[in-house]
Amino acid sequence: MTSNLDPAIAARLKRSPDGLVPAIAQQYDTGEVLMLGWMDDEALHRTLTTGRCTYWSRSRREYWVKGDTSGHFQHVKSVALDCDADTVLVKVDQVGAACHTGARTCFDADVLPLGK
Repeated sequence: MTSNLDPAIAARLKRSPDGLVPAIAQQYDTGEVLMLGWMDDEALHRTLTTGRCTYWSRSRREYWVKGDTSGHFQHVKSVALDCDADTVLVKVDQVGAACHTGARTCFDADVLPLGK
Protein backbone atom coordinates (compact mmCIF):
# COMPACT_ATOMS: atom_id res chain seq x y z
CA MET A 1 0.00 0.00 0.00
CA THR A 2 1.24 3.45 -0.82
CA SER A 3 1.15 6.18 1.77
CA ASN A 4 0.88 9.94 1.78
CA LEU A 5 3.36 10.19 4.68
CA ASP A 6 5.88 12.98 4.16
CA PRO A 7 8.83 11.28 2.40
CA ALA A 8 11.30 13.00 4.76
CA ILE A 9 9.57 11.36 7.75
CA ALA A 10 9.19 8.02 5.97
CA ALA A 11 12.92 7.96 5.16
CA ARG A 12 13.79 8.31 8.86
CA LEU A 13 11.56 5.49 10.17
CA LYS A 14 13.11 2.19 11.16
CA ARG A 15 10.33 -0.34 10.78
CA SER A 16 9.99 -3.96 11.84
CA PRO A 17 10.17 -6.57 9.04
CA ASP A 18 6.38 -6.28 8.68
CA GLY A 19 6.62 -2.52 8.11
CA LEU A 20 5.42 -1.39 11.54
CA VAL A 21 6.66 0.82 14.36
CA PRO A 22 5.39 0.65 17.94
CA ALA A 23 3.37 3.71 18.93
CA ILE A 24 3.10 4.60 22.61
CA ALA A 25 0.08 6.68 23.60
CA GLN A 26 0.71 8.92 26.61
CA GLN A 27 -1.66 11.35 28.34
CA TYR A 28 -0.25 14.73 27.37
CA ASP A 29 -0.75 16.58 30.67
CA THR A 30 -0.02 13.89 33.28
CA GLY A 31 2.54 11.70 31.48
CA GLU A 32 0.46 8.59 32.16
CA VAL A 33 1.36 5.80 29.71
CA LEU A 34 -1.94 4.61 28.24
CA MET A 35 -1.30 1.94 25.63
CA LEU A 36 0.91 0.62 22.87
CA GLY A 37 -0.36 0.21 19.32
CA TRP A 38 1.25 -0.33 15.94
CA MET A 39 1.54 2.07 13.02
CA ASP A 40 2.69 1.76 9.46
CA ASP A 41 3.43 4.78 7.29
CA GLU A 42 -0.23 5.35 6.41
CA ALA A 43 -1.42 5.06 10.01
CA LEU A 44 1.19 7.64 11.03
CA HIS A 45 0.15 9.90 8.16
CA ARG A 46 -3.51 9.67 9.20
CA THR A 47 -2.59 10.36 12.84
CA LEU A 48 -0.58 13.44 11.86
CA THR A 49 -3.22 14.84 9.52
CA THR A 50 -6.50 14.03 11.31
CA GLY A 51 -5.52 14.72 14.92
CA ARG A 52 -6.88 11.32 15.99
CA CYS A 53 -4.79 8.20 16.57
CA THR A 54 -4.94 5.65 13.78
CA TYR A 55 -3.35 2.26 14.35
CA TRP A 56 -2.77 -0.89 12.31
CA SER A 57 -4.39 -4.00 13.75
CA ARG A 58 -1.98 -6.91 13.35
CA SER A 59 -4.72 -9.46 14.03
CA ARG A 60 -7.45 -7.96 11.82
CA ARG A 61 -5.00 -6.59 9.23
CA GLU A 62 -6.83 -3.27 8.99
CA TYR A 63 -6.63 0.31 10.21
CA TRP A 64 -8.57 1.40 13.25
CA VAL A 65 -9.11 4.83 14.73
CA LYS A 66 -9.13 4.89 18.52
CA GLY A 67 -12.64 5.75 19.64
CA ASP A 68 -14.58 5.00 16.46
CA THR A 69 -16.12 1.92 18.08
CA SER A 70 -15.73 2.60 21.80
CA GLY A 71 -16.22 6.36 21.93
CA HIS A 72 -12.92 6.55 23.86
CA PHE A 73 -11.11 8.98 21.59
CA GLN A 74 -7.47 9.99 21.57
CA HIS A 75 -7.07 13.60 20.51
CA VAL A 76 -3.48 14.10 19.36
CA LYS A 77 -1.48 16.87 21.03
CA SER A 78 2.00 15.98 19.67
CA VAL A 79 3.89 13.21 17.88
CA ALA A 80 7.60 12.48 18.30
CA LEU A 81 10.08 9.88 17.15
CA ASP A 82 12.56 8.40 19.60
CA CYS A 83 16.30 8.86 19.05
CA ASP A 84 16.53 5.76 16.82
CA ALA A 85 13.33 6.60 14.86
CA ASP A 86 11.99 3.12 15.63
CA THR A 87 9.25 4.11 18.09
CA VAL A 88 6.57 6.79 17.97
CA LEU A 89 5.37 8.68 21.05
CA VAL A 90 1.91 10.16 20.64
CA LYS A 91 0.85 12.54 23.37
CA VAL A 92 -2.92 12.57 23.49
CA ASP A 93 -5.89 13.83 25.41
CA GLN A 94 -7.58 10.52 26.19
CA VAL A 95 -11.38 10.54 26.48
CA GLY A 96 -12.51 7.56 28.56
CA ALA A 97 -10.62 4.28 28.72
CA ALA A 98 -7.54 3.63 26.62
CA CYS A 99 -7.53 -0.15 27.14
CA HIS A 100 -9.88 -2.51 25.31
CA THR A 101 -10.74 -3.99 28.74
CA GLY A 102 -12.33 -0.70 29.79
CA ALA A 103 -9.43 0.32 32.04
CA ARG A 104 -7.94 3.80 31.83
CA THR A 105 -4.52 2.37 30.90
CA CYS A 106 -3.32 -0.98 29.63
CA PHE A 107 -0.51 -1.01 32.21
CA ASP A 108 -2.19 -1.03 35.63
CA ALA A 109 -3.74 -4.48 35.98
CA ASP A 110 -0.71 -6.78 35.86
CA VAL A 111 2.14 -5.17 37.79
CA LEU A 112 4.97 -7.66 38.16
CA PRO A 113 6.85 -8.11 41.45
CA LEU A 114 10.40 -6.84 41.66
CA GLY A 115 13.05 -9.17 43.05
CA LYS A 116 15.33 -8.02 45.84
